Amino acid sequence: MKYDKPLDKKQHIGNLRDHFLIAMPSLNESIFSHTITYICDHSEDGAMGLVINQPLGIDLKDIYLQLECGDEHAHDAQTPILAGGPVQPERGFILHSSDQCWESSLVISDDIVLTASRDIIESIAQNRGPQKYLVTLGYAGWGAGQLEEEIADNAWLTIPADSSIIFDTPIEQRWAAASKSLGIDLDLISGTAGHA
Repeated sequence: MKYDKPLDKKQHIGNLRDHFLIAMPSLNESIFSHTITYICDHSEDGAMGLVINQPLGIDLKDIYLQLECGDEHAHDAQTPILAGGPVQPERGFILHSSDQCWESSLVISDDIVLTASRDIIESIAQNRGPQKYLVTLGYAGWGAGQLEEEIADNAWLTIPADSSIIFDTPIEQRWAAASKSLGIDLDLISGTAGHA
């Protein structure tokens, strides 16, 4: 089933929706150290995103067992669950390809959708889910103007998102892959900001 709902192009102008935030070395002492965050929504009221490279140490089979759906021996049961951020860490969020959508889905771009309902997990468990997906617990959130202030303070680099980094790049390589797309090696940048 292909989702045909048109995108609201106004939401993409002048904001960071469908962008990556790449943690700068100044965040090395925080929970966002070496993270790459995918921004799902951004407006004058704030922003919401999912960290896409911090495994929690649990697998999809653990979610199947908790929700009593699926087979813990299924081909995808070893799929790692990621720490999406510090807000609502008990709540699940699924970033997935746009080949399928659910009633609660938020279309972010032509090829990336966010769904946060139990029915998508049940569909994945029954091998009827989207072709590509990643599952997170929790999200990262910013109040009005907070993200813009952090970017001005050199905490984050921003680049347009690339779905192949989300879905096709190994978790441990995502941060480096995103920073290399800028042509830089963030490990060589100092964590101390300088002002002239």
